[in-house]
Amino acid sequence: MLSVQGVFAGYGAVEVLRGLSFEVPRGKVVALLGGNGAGKTTTMNAIAGLIPLRGGDIHMDGERISRQPSHRVFAAGISLVAQSRELFPEMTVRENLELGVLAQRGVINLSALVEEVFEMFPRLRERASNRAASLSGGEQQMLATGRALMARPKLLLLDEPTTGLAPIIVAELQRIIGAVNARGYTVLLVEQNTKMALDVADHVHVLRRGQIALSKPRSEISDTQEIFDAYLS
Repeated sequence: MLSVQGVFAGYGAVEVLRGLSFEVPRGKVVALLGGNGAGKTTTMNAIAGLIPLRGGDIHMDGERISRQPSHRVFAAGISLVAQSRELFPEMTVRENLELGVLAQRGVINLSALVEEVFEMFPRLRERASNRAASLSGGEQQMLATGRALMARPKLLLLDEPTTGLAPIIVAELQRIIGAVNARGYTVLLVEQNTKMALDVADHVHVLRRGQIALSKPRSEISDTQEIFDAYLS
């Protein structure tokens, strides 16, 4: 589905990604792990078309999406849930969700899409008329994820969804990621919470200094020590 091949990218004079290559198969949850500064968020931004590539290519279902503006990447079926969530705080939960379909073409059954999100996130149904600013951190993460799913993406990018959340909410988000995947969505997950990522992922890539240091099916990783060794190797 997604193929990242030999990608170089960065900010100003700083080269963050140095020939990065990996794959995300259709229908799977793939975790991208790594220490601070490894290039995880830069990878997500590069895939989403938010920063230019300095080299390499990115393909989605065989279509080259690298060097395309972000709105064209979105149209190709990729939705990013940024770490900052980027909600509209004064708008209601329902209004934020409805914004997720603005770029879609053709006939849209808005009510059906909202209902589908509410089925996955019952808490959002309860808060439908509340302003986004009034939600807890976990509820805001659910809303940001639900808004991305309103576009029915082929690939959902989740950048550090558990940052700053209590363990009970982390467990709920883990359940939600599994439920989203069970509905047929492919997920690329960037996460600092290694245990949660390993619990939900089908495949794991470990990023170090802008390159893949380890890539294995989750079933072949016996414990977290191998992951931490890859961080430091």
